[in-house]
Amino acid sequence: MERMTVSLCIIAYNEEKALGALLRQVEDQGYPHEKTELIFVDSGSEDSTKAQFETFAADHAQGYLAVRVLDNPKRNQAAGWNTAIREARGDVIIRVDAHAEIPADFIENNMKLIESGEYVCGGARPSIVDEPTPVKDMLFLAESSMFGSSAAGYRRQSKEKKYVDSLFHGAYRREVFEKVGGFNEDLGRTEDNELHYRIRKAGYKICQGSEVISYQHIRPDISSMMSQKYANGKWIGLTLGVCYQCLSGFHFVPFYFVLMLICSFLLFVSGFITGHFWMYLPFLILWGLYLCAAVLMTIAAIIQAPRKHPIQLLLPAVFFLLHVSYGWGTIIGLLKLPFWKAKLGHTAKEEIERVKECVRNNTNNQSSEVTE
Repeated sequence: MERMTVSLCIIAYNEEKALGALLRQVEDQGYPHEKTELIFVDSGSEDSTKAQFETFAADHAQGYLAVRVLDNPKRNQAAGWNTAIREARGDVIIRVDAHAEIPADFIENNMKLIESGEYVCGGARPSIVDEPTPVKDMLFLAESSMFGSSAAGYRRQSKEKKYVDSLFHGAYRREVFEKVGGFNEDLGRTEDNELHYRIRKAGYKICQGSEVISYQHIRPDISSMMSQKYANGKWIGLTLGVCYQCLSGFHFVPFYFVLMLICSFLLFVSGFITGHFWMYLPFLILWGLYLCAAVLMTIAAIIQAPRKHPIQLLLPAVFFLLHVSYGWGTIIGLLKLPFWKAKLGHTAKEEIERVKECVRNNTNNQSSEVTE
Protein backbone atom coordinates (compact mmCIF):
# COMPACT_ATOMS: atom_id res chain seq x y z
CA MET A 1 0.00 0.00 0.00
CA GLU A 2 1.31 3.42 -0.94
CA ARG A 3 2.02 5.62 2.07
CA MET A 4 0.04 8.82 2.57
CA THR A 5 1.66 12.23 2.29
CA VAL A 6 2.20 14.30 5.43
CA SER A 7 2.41 18.04 6.04
CA LEU A 8 4.41 18.65 9.23
CA CYS A 9 3.70 22.21 10.42
CA ILE A 10 5.76 24.18 12.93
CA ILE A 11 4.75 27.65 14.12
CA ALA A 12 7.36 29.78 15.90
CA TYR A 13 7.91 33.16 17.50
CA ASN A 14 11.37 33.98 18.88
CA GLU A 15 12.38 30.35 19.33
CA GLU A 16 15.99 30.53 18.15
CA LYS A 17 17.30 28.63 21.19
CA ALA A 18 14.93 25.67 20.88
CA LEU A 19 14.63 25.52 17.10
CA GLY A 20 18.02 24.04 16.24
CA ALA A 21 17.39 20.81 18.15
CA LEU A 22 13.83 20.51 16.84
CA LEU A 23 14.92 20.91 13.21
CA ARG A 24 17.52 18.19 13.67
CA GLN A 25 14.77 15.96 15.03
CA VAL A 26 12.61 16.78 12.00
CA GLU A 27 15.48 15.70 9.76
CA ASP A 28 15.83 12.45 11.76
CA GLN A 29 12.21 11.39 11.23
CA GLY A 30 11.93 7.84 9.93
CA TYR A 31 8.84 8.49 7.82
CA PRO A 32 9.81 8.77 4.11
CA HIS A 33 11.05 12.31 3.44
CA GLU A 34 9.74 12.18 -0.12
CA LYS A 35 6.26 11.76 1.37
CA THR A 36 6.76 14.62 3.83
CA GLU A 37 6.02 18.30 3.27
CA LEU A 38 7.48 20.73 5.82
CA ILE A 39 5.68 24.00 6.50
CA PHE A 40 7.39 26.51 8.79
CA VAL A 41 5.47 29.60 9.87
CA ASP A 42 7.25 32.55 11.46
CA SER A 43 5.09 34.92 13.51
CA GLY A 44 7.22 38.04 13.17
CA SER A 45 10.19 36.82 15.20
CA GLU A 46 12.80 39.36 16.24
CA ASP A 47 15.62 36.83 16.54
CA SER A 48 17.10 34.26 14.14
CA THR A 49 14.02 32.01 14.05
CA LYS A 50 13.03 32.81 10.47
CA ALA A 51 16.64 32.66 9.30
CA GLN A 52 16.94 29.15 10.74
CA PHE A 53 13.78 28.11 8.92
CA GLU A 54 15.07 29.56 5.65
CA THR A 55 18.50 27.93 6.02
CA PHE A 56 16.91 24.54 6.65
CA ALA A 57 14.60 25.02 3.64
CA ALA A 58 17.53 25.92 1.36
CA ASP A 59 19.64 22.99 2.56
CA HIS A 60 16.84 20.42 2.22
CA ALA A 61 14.95 21.67 -0.83
CA GLN A 62 15.53 18.42 -2.75
CA GLY A 63 15.03 15.91 0.05
CA TYR A 64 11.36 16.48 0.85
CA LEU A 65 8.06 16.68 -0.97
CA ALA A 66 8.33 20.42 -0.29
CA VAL A 67 9.79 22.77 2.32
CA ARG A 68 8.11 26.15 2.69
CA VAL A 69 8.62 29.11 4.99
CA LEU A 70 5.55 31.31 5.50
CA ASP A 71 4.80 34.50 7.42
CA ASN A 72 2.09 35.06 9.99
CA PRO A 73 1.69 38.86 10.22
CA LYS A 74 -1.10 38.55 12.81
CA ARG A 75 1.42 36.89 15.20
CA ASN A 76 -1.47 35.08 16.87
CA GLN A 77 -0.86 31.34 17.39
CA ALA A 78 -4.24 30.37 15.93
CA ALA A 79 -3.58 32.55 12.87
CA GLY A 80 -0.23 30.82 12.44
CA TRP A 81 -1.85 27.38 12.41
CA ASN A 82 -4.46 28.60 9.93
CA THR A 83 -1.70 29.92 7.66
CA ALA A 84 -0.11 26.46 7.66
CA ILE A 85 -3.37 24.56 7.16
CA ARG A 86 -4.42 26.73 4.21
CA GLU A 87 -1.15 25.99 2.41
CA ALA A 88 -0.74 22.33 3.37
CA ARG A 89 -0.95 19.78 0.55
CA GLY A 90 -0.48 16.56 2.52
CA ASP A 91 -3.13 13.91 3.09
CA VAL A 92 -2.43 14.34 6.81
CA ILE A 93 -1.56 17.57 8.64
CA ILE A 94 0.52 17.38 11.83
CA ARG A 95 1.09 20.36 14.12
CA VAL A 96 4.09 20.69 16.42
CA ASP A 97 4.96 23.60 18.72
CA ALA A 98 8.41 25.10 18.25
CA HIS A 99 9.16 24.82 21.98
CA ALA A 100 9.05 21.04 21.74
CA GLU A 101 10.98 17.87 20.98
CA ILE A 102 9.86 14.90 18.88
CA PRO A 103 11.45 11.42 18.72
CA ALA A 104 12.49 9.94 15.36
CA ASP A 105 9.35 7.79 15.16
CA PHE A 106 6.91 10.63 15.89
CA ILE A 107 5.48 10.95 12.36
CA GLU A 108 5.64 7.19 11.74
CA ASN A 109 3.67 6.33 14.88
CA ASN A 110 1.04 8.96 14.13
CA MET A 111 0.70 7.65 10.60
CA LYS A 112 0.23 4.09 11.81
CA LEU A 113 -2.80 5.29 13.76
CA ILE A 114 -4.13 7.25 10.79
CA GLU A 115 -3.61 4.33 8.43
CA SER A 116 -5.44 2.06 10.90
CA GLY A 117 -8.55 4.20 10.40
CA GLU A 118 -8.22 7.12 12.82
CA TYR A 119 -8.98 10.64 11.60
CA VAL A 120 -7.46 12.64 14.45
CA CYS A 121 -4.68 11.31 16.67
CA GLY A 122 -1.70 12.18 18.80
CA GLY A 123 -0.06 11.09 22.00
CA ALA A 124 1.17 12.14 25.40
CA ARG A 125 3.09 15.40 25.69
CA PRO A 126 4.92 15.46 29.03
CA SER A 127 7.31 18.23 30.02
CA ILE A 128 11.09 17.85 29.94
CA VAL A 129 14.07 19.85 31.18
CA ASP A 130 16.30 20.94 28.30
CA GLU A 131 19.26 22.27 30.32
CA PRO A 132 19.04 20.96 33.91
CA THR A 133 19.38 23.44 36.76
CA PRO A 134 18.05 23.13 40.34
CA VAL A 135 15.29 25.67 39.56
CA LYS A 136 14.23 23.96 36.32
CA ASP A 137 14.23 20.58 38.03
CA MET A 138 11.94 21.99 40.73
CA LEU A 139 9.59 23.52 38.14
CA PHE A 140 9.58 20.22 36.29
CA LEU A 141 8.36 18.47 39.44
CA ALA A 142 5.64 21.10 39.88
CA GLU A 143 4.49 20.80 36.27
CA SER A 144 4.59 17.00 36.30
CA SER A 145 2.57 16.70 39.49
CA MET A 146 -1.20 16.26 39.19
CA PHE A 147 -1.49 18.72 42.09
CA GLY A 148 0.73 21.33 40.49
CA SER A 149 -0.62 21.18 36.97
CA SER A 150 -3.70 19.08 36.17
CA ALA A 151 -5.05 15.61 35.58
CA ALA A 152 -5.04 16.18 31.81
CA GLY A 153 -4.36 12.88 30.05
CA TYR A 154 -1.95 14.36 27.51
CA ARG A 155 0.60 15.07 30.23
CA ARG A 156 1.20 11.38 30.91
CA GLN A 157 1.82 8.50 28.54
CA SER A 158 -0.90 5.87 28.46
CA LYS A 159 -0.24 2.14 28.23
CA GLU A 160 -3.05 1.66 25.71
CA LYS A 161 -4.88 3.59 23.02
CA LYS A 162 -7.75 5.73 24.29
CA TYR A 163 -10.08 8.46 23.09
CA VAL A 164 -9.80 11.94 24.62
CA ASP A 165 -11.40 15.38 24.40
CA SER A 166 -8.24 17.24 23.36
CA LEU A 167 -4.52 16.79 22.76
CA PHE A 168 -1.33 18.60 21.76
CA HIS A 169 0.71 18.04 18.61
CA GLY A 170 -2.20 16.41 16.79
CA ALA A 171 -2.29 14.67 13.41
CA TYR A 172 -5.41 15.32 11.31
CA ARG A 173 -6.64 13.92 8.03
CA ARG A 174 -7.13 16.92 5.77
CA GLU A 175 -10.85 16.17 5.37
CA VAL A 176 -11.28 17.06 9.06
CA PHE A 177 -10.32 20.68 8.35
CA GLU A 178 -12.36 20.58 5.16
CA LYS A 179 -15.40 19.81 7.30
CA VAL A 180 -14.84 21.84 10.50
CA GLY A 181 -12.54 24.64 9.28
CA GLY A 182 -9.50 26.06 11.04
CA PHE A 183 -8.69 27.59 14.38
CA ASN A 184 -10.69 30.41 15.96
CA GLU A 185 -8.36 33.40 15.77
CA ASP A 186 -10.25 35.26 18.50
CA LEU A 187 -8.78 32.83 21.01
CA GLY A 188 -5.37 32.45 22.53
CA ARG A 189 -4.18 29.48 24.63
CA THR A 190 -7.59 27.76 24.24
CA GLU A 191 -7.76 27.64 20.46
CA ASP A 192 -7.02 23.90 20.45
CA ASN A 193 -9.82 23.17 22.98
CA GLU A 194 -12.32 24.99 20.79
CA LEU A 195 -11.17 23.30 17.58
CA HIS A 196 -11.30 19.85 19.17
CA TYR A 197 -14.80 20.57 20.46
CA ARG A 198 -15.93 21.29 16.89
CA ILE A 199 -14.14 18.16 15.69
CA ARG A 200 -15.95 15.99 18.25
CA LYS A 201 -19.24 17.71 17.49
CA ALA A 202 -18.72 16.86 13.80
CA GLY A 203 -18.61 13.17 14.75
CA TYR A 204 -14.87 12.48 14.80
CA LYS A 205 -13.05 10.75 17.64
CA ILE A 206 -9.72 12.02 18.97
CA CYS A 207 -7.33 9.14 19.52
CA GLN A 208 -4.39 9.23 21.93
CA GLY A 209 -2.03 6.43 20.96
CA SER A 210 0.20 4.65 23.44
CA GLU A 211 3.22 4.72 21.10
CA VAL A 212 3.02 8.41 20.17
CA ILE A 213 4.88 10.87 22.37
CA SER A 214 6.36 14.35 22.12
CA TYR A 215 7.80 16.70 24.70
CA GLN A 216 7.47 20.31 25.78
CA HIS A 217 10.34 22.27 27.33
CA ILE A 218 9.75 23.40 30.89
CA ARG A 219 9.74 27.16 31.55
CA PRO A 220 13.17 28.50 32.62
CA ASP A 221 12.11 30.24 35.86
CA ILE A 222 9.21 30.69 38.26
CA SER A 223 8.30 34.12 36.84
CA SER A 224 7.89 32.69 33.32
CA MET A 225 5.79 29.80 34.60
CA MET A 226 3.56 32.13 36.62
CA SER A 227 3.06 34.31 33.53
CA GLN A 228 2.16 31.21 31.53
CA LYS A 229 -0.37 30.05 34.14
CA TYR A 230 -1.87 33.53 34.43
CA ALA A 231 -2.35 33.73 30.65
CA ASN A 232 -3.83 30.22 30.58
CA GLY A 233 -6.27 31.16 33.31
CA LYS A 234 -7.22 34.45 31.64
CA TRP A 235 -8.08 32.69 28.39
CA ILE A 236 -10.20 30.17 30.26
CA GLY A 237 -12.27 33.09 31.54
CA LEU A 238 -12.52 34.73 28.10
CA THR A 239 -13.31 31.48 26.31
CA LEU A 240 -16.49 31.12 28.38
CA GLY A 241 -17.97 33.84 26.21
CA VAL A 242 -17.16 32.02 22.96
CA CYS A 243 -17.37 28.29 23.64
CA TYR A 244 -18.14 27.28 27.22
CA GLN A 245 -18.79 23.71 26.00
CA CYS A 246 -15.11 23.20 25.16
CA LEU A 247 -14.05 23.68 28.80
CA SER A 248 -14.29 21.21 31.67
CA GLY A 249 -14.64 21.59 35.42
CA PHE A 250 -10.92 20.94 35.88
CA HIS A 251 -10.18 24.25 34.14
CA PHE A 252 -11.90 26.15 36.97
CA VAL A 253 -10.42 24.48 40.05
CA PRO A 254 -7.77 27.25 40.59
CA PHE A 255 -10.52 29.87 40.09
CA TYR A 256 -12.65 28.31 42.84
CA PHE A 257 -9.59 28.03 45.07
CA VAL A 258 -8.76 31.73 44.74
CA LEU A 259 -12.39 32.70 45.33
CA MET A 260 -12.43 30.59 48.50
CA LEU A 261 -9.18 32.22 49.62
CA ILE A 262 -10.60 35.71 49.12
CA CYS A 263 -13.92 34.95 50.81
CA SER A 264 -12.35 33.15 53.79
CA PHE A 265 -9.84 35.97 54.23
CA LEU A 266 -12.66 38.55 54.28
CA LEU A 267 -14.43 36.47 56.90
CA PHE A 268 -11.20 36.29 58.90
CA VAL A 269 -10.83 40.09 58.83
CA SER A 270 -14.49 40.58 59.74
CA GLY A 271 -14.10 38.18 62.66
CA PHE A 272 -11.03 40.04 63.86
CA ILE A 273 -12.85 43.37 63.73
CA THR A 274 -16.08 42.18 65.34
CA GLY A 275 -14.53 39.72 67.78
CA HIS A 276 -16.44 36.76 66.31
CA PHE A 277 -13.55 34.31 66.35
CA TRP A 278 -15.60 31.49 64.80
CA MET A 279 -15.29 33.45 61.54
CA TYR A 280 -11.60 32.47 61.52
CA LEU A 281 -12.52 28.83 60.93
CA PRO A 282 -13.09 28.81 57.11
CA PHE A 283 -9.72 30.52 56.57
CA LEU A 284 -7.84 28.20 58.94
CA ILE A 285 -9.50 25.04 57.59
CA LEU A 286 -8.81 26.00 53.97
CA TRP A 287 -5.16 26.77 54.68
CA GLY A 288 -4.75 23.65 56.80
CA LEU A 289 -6.15 21.37 54.09
CA TYR A 290 -4.18 23.08 51.34
CA LEU A 291 -0.87 22.92 53.24
CA CYS A 292 -1.38 19.24 54.04
CA ALA A 293 -2.07 18.47 50.37
CA ALA A 294 0.88 20.58 49.19
CA VAL A 295 3.31 18.95 51.63
CA LEU A 296 2.14 15.42 50.78
CA MET A 297 2.41 16.08 47.03
CA THR A 298 5.84 17.64 47.55
CA ILE A 299 7.06 14.50 49.33
CA ALA A 300 5.63 12.30 46.56
CA ALA A 301 7.28 14.45 43.86
CA ILE A 302 10.70 14.53 45.54
CA ILE A 303 10.70 10.77 46.08
CA GLN A 304 10.24 10.24 42.34
CA ALA A 305 12.62 13.03 41.28
CA PRO A 306 15.59 11.80 39.17
CA ARG A 307 17.73 14.60 40.62
CA LYS A 308 17.26 15.94 44.14
CA HIS A 309 18.13 19.43 45.43
CA PRO A 310 17.34 21.24 48.71
CA ILE A 311 15.46 23.90 46.70
CA GLN A 312 12.75 21.32 45.99
CA LEU A 313 11.54 21.82 49.56
CA LEU A 314 10.06 25.08 48.25
CA LEU A 315 7.56 23.14 46.14
CA PRO A 316 4.57 23.93 48.43
CA ALA A 317 5.16 27.65 47.79
CA VAL A 318 5.57 27.00 44.05
CA PHE A 319 2.31 25.05 43.95
CA PHE A 320 0.56 27.95 45.67
CA LEU A 321 1.99 30.57 43.29
CA LEU A 322 0.98 28.57 40.22
CA HIS A 323 -2.55 27.94 41.50
CA VAL A 324 -3.06 31.59 42.43
CA SER A 325 -1.63 32.81 39.11
CA TYR A 326 -4.00 30.59 37.15
CA GLY A 327 -7.03 31.33 39.33
CA TRP A 328 -6.41 35.08 39.37
CA GLY A 329 -5.99 34.98 35.60
CA THR A 330 -9.43 33.38 35.27
CA ILE A 331 -10.95 36.10 37.48
CA ILE A 332 -9.39 38.80 35.29
CA GLY A 333 -10.59 37.02 32.16
CA LEU A 334 -14.14 36.91 33.47
CA LEU A 335 -14.01 40.60 34.41
CA LYS A 336 -12.74 41.50 30.94
CA LEU A 337 -15.13 39.16 29.14
CA PRO A 338 -18.03 41.62 28.45
CA PHE A 339 -15.66 44.28 27.05
CA TRP A 340 -13.58 41.78 25.06
CA LYS A 341 -16.64 40.10 23.58
CA ALA A 342 -18.12 43.46 22.54
CA LYS A 343 -15.04 44.06 20.36
CA LEU A 344 -15.27 40.74 18.53
CA GLY A 345 -16.28 40.90 14.89
CA HIS A 346 -17.00 38.19 12.37
CA THR A 347 -13.41 37.83 11.19
CA ALA A 348 -12.76 34.63 13.17
CA LYS A 349 -15.78 32.84 11.71
CA GLU A 350 -14.87 34.09 8.25
CA GLU A 351 -11.32 32.76 8.68
CA ILE A 352 -12.62 29.37 9.80
CA GLU A 353 -14.70 29.21 6.61
CA ARG A 354 -11.76 30.40 4.51
CA VAL A 355 -9.66 27.53 5.81
CA LYS A 356 -12.43 25.13 4.80
CA GLU A 357 -12.45 26.55 1.29
CA CYS A 358 -8.66 26.50 0.93
CA VAL A 359 -8.42 22.89 2.10
CA ARG A 360 -11.25 21.93 -0.26
CA ASN A 361 -9.50 23.64 -3.18
CA ASN A 362 -6.20 21.94 -2.31
CA THR A 363 -7.99 18.59 -2.27
CA ASN A 364 -9.51 19.29 -5.69
CA ASN A 365 -6.12 20.35 -7.05
CA GLN A 366 -4.60 17.08 -5.82
CA SER A 367 -7.35 15.12 -7.56
CA SER A 368 -6.78 17.02 -10.81
CA GLU A 369 -3.03 16.34 -10.67
CA VAL A 370 -3.65 12.62 -10.18
CA THR A 371 -6.10 12.55 -13.11
CA GLU A 372 -3.64 14.33 -15.39
